[in-house]
Amino acid sequence: MKKKDFISLLDYTSEELHSLIDLADQIKANPKEYSNSLSGKILGMIFQKNSTRTRISFQAGIYQLGGTGFFFGANDLQLSRGETIYDTANVLSRYMDGIMIRTFAYSDVQELAKHATIPVINGLTDYNHPCQVMADIMTIREKLGKNTKGMKLTYVGDSNNMTLSLIYMCANFKMNMTVVSPMKYQLKEREDVKKIALKIYPDMKLDFVEDAASGVKGSNVIYTDTWTSMGQEKEREQRLKDLNGYMVDSKMMKLADKNAIFMHCLPAHRGEEVATEVIDGHQSVVFDEAENRMHAQKAIMYHLMRD
Repeated sequence: MKKKDFISLLDYTSEELHSLIDLADQIKANPKEYSNSLSGKILGMIFQKNSTRTRISFQAGIYQLGGTGFFFGANDLQLSRGETIYDTANVLSRYMDGIMIRTFAYSDVQELAKHATIPVINGLTDYNHPCQVMADIMTIREKLGKNTKGMKLTYVGDSNNMTLSLIYMCANFKMNMTVVSPMKYQLKEREDVKKIALKIYPDMKLDFVEDAASGVKGSNVIYTDTWTSMGQEKEREQRLKDLNGYMVDSKMMKLADKNAIFMHCLPAHRGEEVATEVIDGHQSVVFDEAENRMHAQKAIMYHLMRD
């Protein structure tokens, strides 16, 4: 039997992703039923990028399923001294039952998954963030209903790994999406991404616009992310200038549907990409979203690592 990984939404069918979210709902509602489901299992967690939510949600999640998580920082493995991913994958496969990696290059995750004989989970790369969007769709279904067909999600700000993953999430759950960014900050590969998304959901309305007011109008979900990601710190001042006017504030939220929710993968920079009155307001679901990282990832680990 071929081992399974979770490194991109594109590796799963829409039906499989729906089943994973249904499983996450079940685990969240009935934690005791799953408390020994991964008893004795060990998850290795490789962090070449720092984290709050990814580390804690995976470590708490594997523990709540009866297993154990081992944390490895950027300098804890011989990868930092030049050991190959091939060798690392083969060694860790002899000791553990699964690997989660949070790193920079998506190609490193692909290579790790290729050579490991145990499941590999993508905890984040500069290219995509599949675990986060699983928590996001779980939260959207909780707040707005399980029938997500036709809902509109608008992403505002710097197009990045979250934008890409949200597009594929929306396609798989039959949602429409508008990306609002200055042209300089739009996805470079947006035309190719659009072709892929439309293969998943041919009726999807996927737009890339610069004008925030028209892009946000009628949205069910407003989503943003930090304007300066890890590794972009030297660009911070320029980014603040370029993205001026794209902060999600109460005025922007009023253009959305009256029952719209605000989402952010965190960490947030209040007063930059989002106003304090929005992230702390009644439409914000950011902390429910953060909690659901753990539940969605528990479903992924259960799916991949159980006997």
